[in-house]
Amino acid sequence: MTLNFNTQSTLISKLRPWLILSTLLILATLVSFALGTYISFTSQAMLFVLIVAIAAYLLDRWQSVTGAVFSVLLLNFFFVPPTWTFHIEHPEHLIALGTMLIVALTINQLTANLKQKTVQALQNEQRARQLQELAIGLALSETVGGIQELGKRAFEQAFQAKCYLVLSNLAPTAQQLESLSQQQIDGLHHCMKEMQVLGAGSLRWGELNDWYIPIGNKKVGIGAALIQAKASDDHDNQAHAQAICSLLTQAFERLRFNLQMQSAQNEAQKQQLQSTFLAAISHDLRTPLAVMVGAASALRSQGDNFSQAQQAHMLQSIVDEANYLTSVTENTLQLVRLSETGSQLHRDWESIEEIVGAVLARIKQGRIETRLQANIENDLPLLRLDPVLIAQLLSNLIDNALKYSEGIVELEVKVDQHLVPPTLHIAVMDHGPGIPTAEHNSIFEAYSRLAKHDQANQRSAGLGLAVCRAIAIAHEGQLIVNDREGGGSCFVLSLPIPQSPFIHPENGGALP
Repeated sequence: MTLNFNTQSTLISKLRPWLILSTLLILATLVSFALGTYISFTSQAMLFVLIVAIAAYLLDRWQSVTGAVFSVLLLNFFFVPPTWTFHIEHPEHLIALGTMLIVALTINQLTANLKQKTVQALQNEQRARQLQELAIGLALSETVGGIQELGKRAFEQAFQAKCYLVLSNLAPTAQQLESLSQQQIDGLHHCMKEMQVLGAGSLRWGELNDWYIPIGNKKVGIGAALIQAKASDDHDNQAHAQAICSLLTQAFERLRFNLQMQSAQNEAQKQQLQSTFLAAISHDLRTPLAVMVGAASALRSQGDNFSQAQQAHMLQSIVDEANYLTSVTENTLQLVRLSETGSQLHRDWESIEEIVGAVLARIKQGRIETRLQANIENDLPLLRLDPVLIAQLLSNLIDNALKYSEGIVELEVKVDQHLVPPTLHIAVMDHGPGIPTAEHNSIFEAYSRLAKHDQANQRSAGLGLAVCRAIAIAHEGQLIVNDREGGGSCFVLSLPIPQSPFIHPENGGALP
């Protein structure tokens, strides 16, 4: 039933133009009969010329040519004496009919050319718009898969056929292998190898029903496109397909150059970082080493000549310089580690109270530190983090606060449930001279020092805060500094609180 319906629809679509032509010829004949007593033979001929012009506009070339011939025959048969015959008595009638036939065919030819140019102009406009949209889409695409999908869609839209786009450095997907025949796979490989158009519209493998178009150039072969079902060998189709391929080539080349440029930038940053580290070692490690060597040599060679107080002072200077070297070395190693791409953190579910407690115990060890006050909320959630790095971050912040300020240093740990996701805030607040607003970002750069700290003879390698921010970023958090009312600085570490795997909603949020 469906097959018969489709067959009837196809038959009707084929017969419709001829029915239109027949209707126009019958209409012209009836109008000529109706007006025959009022108009001349010339006017009757003009009616048929009008019908020829309408047919040329509505129908294709051969149908309109047929209409022109039948118009002359109908005019001769019904309206040229002797009527109802094809015999022509007067030569002027023969000339009139011949002239009418020539005029009708000329109108047909001009109308057909106009239609063809109109269709071509509309097609060129659509293709230009498609290329413009494709260029915009490719400019915004930053992945190989995105460019590949845009190219495939552009070919299918342009040629109304199933298309595949295969890249030379990527094997066809399983879905493509299932859909393509061995001949088509061989055609794609040969197209990419030779970088020439194959199939319909080309001088090679022109008998194929598929069209193979290379993407790239002779120097760099990127891939090939396969258009299933025979594509027209029209020159405009080839030019449009090559324009699409040119846009795809530029997009793939742009992506490749961007990756190379990013790689070069990363390598340059790595080299710059290494050079900076070498400069820091030569500058920041040489002085404490010289002090340690000098003090140790003096104690060994002339220790008996120094008083106990002088010996104790030298020993303390050795200890202080060794601690300073340890701090610089740890910060340098951590900064190198965190700066490397692909570095992995040793994360685990940790209690922030235990980390803060361990840091406070280390700072207070061996001395009575009454300036440090801690305010920690109860029932803090577990965080998935690297405890060693977080402890180093807090140690750097607290040590800096104690070193560069006088008075109470406050440590505050609390949770902000109003943020999404909920966030843990650790604030280290002091009553020191503060940090100029213009330097709130620069102090987190490696080897950055505040001028007033240098003037106060406070030695620093400028690595501590850089390491702190790198640790915060590695934990998807942030570290900022704000000014306090009444003077001083407030360093705030914000860490997102992930969903703990130990919490089960079905148990009412209780631990298992």
